[in-house]
Amino acid sequence: MKDVTLEEITAQSFVFFLAAFETSSSTMSWAMYELAKNPHIQQKVRDEINTVVARCGGKLTYEGIQEMKYLSQVVDETLRKYPPGAALNRRCTQDYKVPDHDIIIKQGTRVFIPVLGIHYDEEYYPDPEKFDPERFNEENIRSRPQYAYIPFGEGPRICIGLRFGLMQSKVGLASLLMKHKFALNEKTKGRPKFTIDSFVLTQEKEIWLNAERI
Repeated sequence: MKDVTLEEITAQSFVFFLAAFETSSSTMSWAMYELAKNPHIQQKVRDEINTVVARCGGKLTYEGIQEMKYLSQVVDETLRKYPPGAALNRRCTQDYKVPDHDIIIKQGTRVFIPVLGIHYDEEYYPDPEKFDPERFNEENIRSRPQYAYIPFGEGPRICIGLRFGLMQSKVGLASLLMKHKFALNEKTKGRPKFTIDSFVLTQEKEIWLNAERI
């Protein structure tokens, strides 16, 4: 059995912390920010959560989370507007001709994929600044190319923590929204500005919210 080096342990610890903690917490933060800005959406997702939880005997269960379709749409729309990784880097493993173009990407070429740019492309998402979970109902999903939404990457290098991260974010949001109503605090003003030196897409200033127990 091969011994695990300190460098390998450090690398795996870094990936686990980044993939399992920072991305989920930032997604929940952005989701709460948008829900506080859009109280009608917040109320709709709260109604769904409480309806499903009541049907599950008052408990937040794995099966119940799977039933919360609108909550899933809220998380998907959050990841469209605020993908944790604003860009992806890949290396071409063999020569590839771009369909319908005279462009050949040579083997070994590093490819930069602008996730944020794709997610704000008006060809796929009209009025991209608007927070609209209905973009991710079944009909609208079918109307777009598969690769118009890639918050976790795609293909063989897709994020290994995709399902865990989504479930963690949904459980966190459902737990908060079940018994609380949120609104923007006066300290949170204007359009968010992203930091330029962070690995995960984050806001320059803190997001402040008011919470009311209901």
